[in-house]
Amino acid sequence: MKKITVITGHYGVGKTNISVNLAVKLADEGKRVTVVDLDIVNPYFRTADFSELFKDRKIELIKPMYANSNLDIPAISFDLERIVSENKYIIIDVGGDDAGAIALGRYAEALSRYQSDLDMYYVINCYRYLTRTSEEALELMKEIETASRMKHTGIINNSNLGNETTAEDIKASRVFADEIAEKSNLPIIFHSFNEKIGIESMDGFLGVEVFVKPLWEQ
Repeated sequence: MKKITVITGHYGVGKTNISVNLAVKLADEGKRVTVVDLDIVNPYFRTADFSELFKDRKIELIKPMYANSNLDIPAISFDLERIVSENKYIIIDVGGDDAGAIALGRYAEALSRYQSDLDMYYVINCYRYLTRTSEEALELMKEIETASRMKHTGIINNSNLGNETTAEDIKASRVFADEIAEKSNLPIIFHSFNEKIGIESMDGFLGVEVFVKPLWEQ
């Protein structure tokens, strides 16, 4: 992974769960990690909810002012220069759709100075409403790029149906992911799947832990 990883996508595709997994993986490898919760749109399922998990793994968390309270005012700032100078890995979890990407756009100029050490991944889920076709997913990807003034460098296929997901569902989603990758001319970084699902080892697949769960499962 590069030093800076930006995670974007449609509401509910699993951006936060991917962000948490990447941060935990790096920390478990002995890397110094900072997670920036840039989701100023959705008060639910955000990286700010994992303060204790991050604390246990010595992961720094930067979150919006008043996150995890009933005063969820969209205000956030972070010292990019300081984080980079400390030689940390940075995971930036961006709010859903182009509305969430507007916050990322505030940092586009600063992030551009680290372009060679930055990846911006677009998370997709073919089972998620409004991005079930490649055309819908690609249109949203372009809207996010316009709002953020940044370009994606890869695709993460996080297609799932929650607890109903089977190995067959994951494998079937590859056609959807491959179509988006071909049309966008971007590589697929990996196909994720709940590591509890029995799925044989395959190139390009990454088992992840489900940290983000619906309220009724918590």
